[in-house]
Amino acid sequence: MLTRQFDIAVAGAGPVGMTAAALLVRMGLDVVVLERNATTSDEPKAISIDDEALRIYQAAGLQERLLDIIVPGTGTRYYNASGRPVFQARAARPYRLGHPFKNPFAQPDLERELMAHLRSHSNATVMMGTELLAFTQDADGVELKCRDGLVRARYLLGCDGGRSTVREYQGIGMTGESYSDVWLVADVLGDPHDERYGMHHGDPDRPHVIIPGRDGRCRYEFLLHPGEGEAGVRPPFSLVKSLLAPFRTLEPAEVERVVTYRFNAVVADEWRHGRTFLLGDAAHMMPPFAGQGLNSGIRDAANLAWKIADVLAGRLDESALDSYEAERRPHAEATVRLSVRWGEVVMTTNPRFAERRDALIDRVLSTQDGRSFLEEMRYRPRQVYRSGLVSRGGGEVVGQPRVFDTATSRIVMLDDILGAGWALIGVGVDLDCYLGAVGATSPVAPSVFHVPVDDRLPVGDVRVLVDVDGGLDLEFAPYRGKFVLLRPDRFVAAAWEPGDPPALASDLSWSLDRKAVS
Repeated sequence: MLTRQFDIAVAGAGPVGMTAAALLVRMGLDVVVLERNATTSDEPKAISIDDEALRIYQAAGLQERLLDIIVPGTGTRYYNASGRPVFQARAARPYRLGHPFKNPFAQPDLERELMAHLRSHSNATVMMGTELLAFTQDADGVELKCRDGLVRARYLLGCDGGRSTVREYQGIGMTGESYSDVWLVADVLGDPHDERYGMHHGDPDRPHVIIPGRDGRCRYEFLLHPGEGEAGVRPPFSLVKSLLAPFRTLEPAEVERVVTYRFNAVVADEWRHGRTFLLGDAAHMMPPFAGQGLNSGIRDAANLAWKIADVLAGRLDESALDSYEAERRPHAEATVRLSVRWGEVVMTTNPRFAERRDALIDRVLSTQDGRSFLEEMRYRPRQVYRSGLVSRGGGEVVGQPRVFDTATSRIVMLDDILGAGWALIGVGVDLDCYLGAVGATSPVAPSVFHVPVDDRLPVGDVRVLVDVDGGLDLEFAPYRGKFVLLRPDRFVAAAWEPGDPPALASDLSWSLDRKAVS
């Protein structure tokens, strides 16, 4: 039986799997995507991507495709128990990462764009209707048995959902809770809602959510009363029609999708097992109230893809891949907790608790700091790495301001200048200091840039990035007088003053002769 060879095998052609594949393909790797279904999904399950996700798609070369299918820059309006709007969350402006925070879309559209993108690349192979049956690992790779033959890859990414074959085949459990409440979710067409924000109604008698989308699409979510429905059983049209009756009339042909289900808040016990990794719902599942399920999976892909590429290119030691779980698990767990707590608070069925909630929100909104906390969504968990591939001064993500690039005489977004790899940026440092910094970081071959301070343009061979609207100066103010080493995912790997670099080689798992750096 012929065995096909690839760098990476991805199990699952959902949004997370195809995002991971797109990033890996962009990095020059040969990737195969295995999907048991014959076509991409026509069910609009996920409906919003955030600013981090759009930045990741920008890195994957998908930004223009996605602009055709999203509604950028919407928000969420919250209503109290009596139906009065109390605040609207949109995140702080200008958008620090270069993209709006909330961007509704239809998942079938996203999957079609991702699939078209992959099929346009010669180093991407998509095998639809191909079920993964079993796999084995050895020191050099993973051999996958499918119904149509064998596939061999250096690594396997399990992006195959909540019932992941990759996870279950290896006996990896999930820890957390499943909830008894049953929710009905209806995606409908021809809807009259044209608000540019989702609506979360904290009515304790019937908590519900309304999220308008593009082209007359709209999602309705209702907490069902006992006896109204069972999880996993398609509800009758009469129930859907009655629930939507206060908002619109409804015909059967206008129902795009309707499901009933219980929410899970679980995290896989192990994210890496040898040469296999779990991403997305295979690694974590959460209630939808914070809108972070798919976004968390996209973050997984962005964290892992460049590390695998650097390991295969010889820039990183294979042990660097252990940092995937070390970095992503804490933030995923915090996001699961936020999603659970947000649902408990906003969607409570306890009238007395709802009354206290509404009174507390009114008090918080009475101060400017409190209003900003809610409207700018400062309650979201920050993604800061305290362990993993970070050294002294590292761990924070750098935003994406507009900058003037002296090499091209153009004003562009920061990531479009930095490129796909590592970047070394000197912030107001003396140009004579670059030689040592470049030598210290040479194993990862970073692109080199200078950010001047005090309104000065240095003369020299270093590429200069100039602030145009205050964004660049603000972003790099904490690093003034330092070198900043940026990872390909735009997190700071390390920051140091000239002449005092941290232990970069050991801290960042560079593939060097350990004797030479000890």
